[in-house]
Amino acid sequence: MSTPKRIYTLSSEEAAEAENLTLRIAKEYSGPADEQLLRDLPLLAAELPVGQRRFLRDFALEDELGYCVVRGHNIDDARIGPTPQHWRGRPNPTPEFAEEILLLLHGALLGEPFGWKTQQDARLVHDIFPIKGFETEQMGIGSTDTLTLHTEDAFHPWRADYLLLECLRNPDRVATIVSEPDLRSLDPEHLALLHEPNFLIRPDDSHLAKHNVTQGVDAEFSEIDEMKADDNRVAVLYGSREHPYIRIDPYFMEIPTDPAPRAALQAVSDLLEASCLDVALTPGDVLVINNHRLAHGRQAFQARYDGTDRWLKRVSITTDLRKSHERRASATARLI
Repeated sequence: MSTPKRIYTLSSEEAAEAENLTLRIAKEYSGPADEQLLRDLPLLAAELPVGQRRFLRDFALEDELGYCVVRGHNIDDARIGPTPQHWRGRPNPTPEFAEEILLLLHGALLGEPFGWKTQQDARLVHDIFPIKGFETEQMGIGSTDTLTLHTEDAFHPWRADYLLLECLRNPDRVATIVSEPDLRSLDPEHLALLHEPNFLIRPDDSHLAKHNVTQGVDAEFSEIDEMKADDNRVAVLYGSREHPYIRIDPYFMEIPTDPAPRAALQAVSDLLEASCLDVALTPGDVLVINNHRLAHGRQAFQARYDGTDRWLKRVSITTDLRKSHERRASATARLI
């Protein structure tokens, strides 16, 4: 078997093809949550350049790498406008709707996009940029504190299979931190303990009611509050013992009182830190994260709040939309 490829760089012809496709689609639908757009995404994604589609197909099917990057898309800096001050109160569709479509098309090659009623006011495609007053928060809107390593929404059984980040702007080359540890290097005793339900992972603060103004979802926020306090212990590692998957968020985990699980958690946390790499995305990059194999974070930086700050788009992708049906409004609804 050949070595899996980490980066696919579009040719200028492929970049123009993808750009024209997204600009055309943006004229035909009302916004990223347009139900007809979500139905049509797999059909529309078939119009992306074949090399790009084959690259992502190989990445998903081989399931070896924790991340890959599709590089070289055109970003119209003038059309998207300045980095916003906040994600709340923005128009729908936004000036960067074509870029949101590009992200959704990538996601459609891997699964189905979904979102949370308890995050960013129940928006499907999220904005990641610094917001004044949240500098030290462990959320994508923070800046001066390092966003610690985590798998996305590690606390939830219906968390994303893939997380996609698209770079619109990053003049200071603020790095996304990725950690793709060789978990087989852990001590066998630690491996065994990490495969057992010994650990409490709490919801991160982006899901709290105080950071959202979504109407009619009191039950969902109550559930988040319950998950903040329950005793539902989970395994940090799962799947194959030879090549295990991981779910972890040390910042929002309770340290086990039992010395053996505590030592195992420390061992895997140390391994994550030792396996870190910086990936500084540039405009037009789409970072695809395998949320079962990779922990990610972000280096600290000093925000300017002048319209030029780092700006990413984010969407969560599931390979099994059916599993969350009971908590969505309908079979085709995307918000949990």
